[in-house]
Amino acid sequence: MLGGPEWGQREATPPRDAPLPSFGFTQEQVACVCEVLQQAGNIERLGRFLWSLPACERLHAHESVLKAKAMVAFHRGNFKELYRLLESHNFSAHNHAKLQSLWLKAHYMEAERLRGRPLGAVGKYRVRRKFPLPRTIWDGEETSYCFKEKSRSVLRDWYLHNPYPSPREKRELAESTGLTTVQVSNWFKNRRQRDRQAEHKDSGGPGDKQLDSSTDDDSDAPHVTPAHLGSAPPIYPHALYEHPLAHLPYHHS
Repeated sequence: MLGGPEWGQREATPPRDAPLPSFGFTQEQVACVCEVLQQAGNIERLGRFLWSLPACERLHAHESVLKAKAMVAFHRGNFKELYRLLESHNFSAHNHAKLQSLWLKAHYMEAERLRGRPLGAVGKYRVRRKFPLPRTIWDGEETSYCFKEKSRSVLRDWYLHNPYPSPREKRELAESTGLTTVQVSNWFKNRRQRDRQAEHKDSGGPGDKQLDSSTDDDSDAPHVTPAHLGSAPPIYPHALYEHPLAHLPYHHS
């Protein structure tokens, strides 16, 4: 019977490729536009596009739309809305890194605004401790500061075999660990420097602070963190992080 509840239920859940009422685009087409505008860094246009969307619950619940809303909220300084979006929806693992960066950087900016000055390494570490990543954008894997433990284990094993990997080997290590070649290169530089300093200390020498210097320190001290989110991941005890906001116009104190 056409007028029965079963028919009404089918009407309420049309196919994903069906055009949205009074809009003309399908749900997947809307998601595609959101992704393209995000990748292009055209956040203002993305905001206008989101504003033009019809009041359709299934559309606004799409992960690409939610991610786009979070991006726009961040760039407009609406951190309360950003936190609400990130905490109230479970996101896929492939979106975690980008959303983690928004969460962390927003909290950094709020803390800097309250203090009236930029955060140092210790300040950022305290912010991360005070505002841990929500499980909606974190896979729960424990990490050791910059890199996930399994990534650090791969690098340690290779270091014992060869502390001077070739450029090709660095690229292979980057692929196997999910890091960038710069991160891999800096990890080896810092590890060699720490080993040299330890040797000089044992022998009573002055140390070797200038050799193998790097801006992306992977020290075991929790307060050693990069000062800029665009050049290297912020060190957070719970999340591998590759900052996705570096080219856009990328785990309160």
